[in-house]
Amino acid sequence: MKINAQTVRTCAKMSILLATVIWGSSFFIMKDTLESVDILRLLAIRFSIAAVLLALLFISKLRLLDWGYIRDGSFFGALLFAAYVIQTYGLRFTTPGKNAFLTAVYCLIVPLFGWIFTKRAPTRDSALAAFLCICGIALVSLSGGEMSSMGKGDAMSLLGGFFFAAHIYAVSRLLRGRDVILITTVQFASAAVLAWLFGAFFADSGAVILSGGALVSLLYLGIFATAATLLLQNMGQKYLPAPTTALLLSLEAVFGVLFSVVFFGERPTLRLLIGFALIFGAIFVSEGKRKEV
Repeated sequence: MKINAQTVRTCAKMSILLATVIWGSSFFIMKDTLESVDILRLLAIRFSIAAVLLALLFISKLRLLDWGYIRDGSFFGALLFAAYVIQTYGLRFTTPGKNAFLTAVYCLIVPLFGWIFTKRAPTRDSALAAFLCICGIALVSLSGGEMSSMGKGDAMSLLGGFFFAAHIYAVSRLLRGRDVILITTVQFASAAVLAWLFGAFFADSGAVILSGGALVSLLYLGIFATAATLLLQNMGQKYLPAPTTALLLSLEAVFGVLFSVVFFGERPTLRLLIGFALIFGAIFVSEGKRKEV
């Protein structure tokens, strides 16, 4: 039975949407785990768990591995590693709200990549959707006066957003015609290798003593917030334009706040609700654009 293009597109969106829900649930787990594990070691463990898990679950696919998968998967992994490291280190020198907002500039950068590499300017719908999205994230992430000054952490957060945009765009352009599971496995493996290598030289010194709770958190981050989410993202990106993917991924901020409201008693405000409405509005506006960038 042949599945029509609209059904495929809808499934792709749901795949990315599910990934953002899981990422939203991982914010507080990530924060607590970083109190006992250096970021480089944490990333090394996360990506190692994800790579080993996918390799074991889909071991038969490894026979399809060739230089093209190794090259492109390693490229994806390097971009992802850079984005995670720079964003997280930036968080040390700025507020969580500014970090989230400045990282989310990928909503604006991804359409610009399309303009640069395909020579096609973003449509009015695409430009409007990106603008609405970044305004919505600002309302969700920032409190009054947070953007009055820019420092080292802010610059790192912006750079992290650039690498996230590069990752989103590269996956959308290079994934077509490839086995998603295999290239995602290579991506995890390459990111893990980089994290272990950089961790050997730059990780905070001292032995790491993990409690049972920290080990459970690491397993959750490795299995669900890494293996499952990035596989879902890559599966969705195979069938969606890069700007659409970027807009859908911005819902991570929305779900992060919603989990905070439900499980940690944060009070929803009119500002938050308007921010949510703008982000969802951006996604609806983007649906007026069917042409890939």
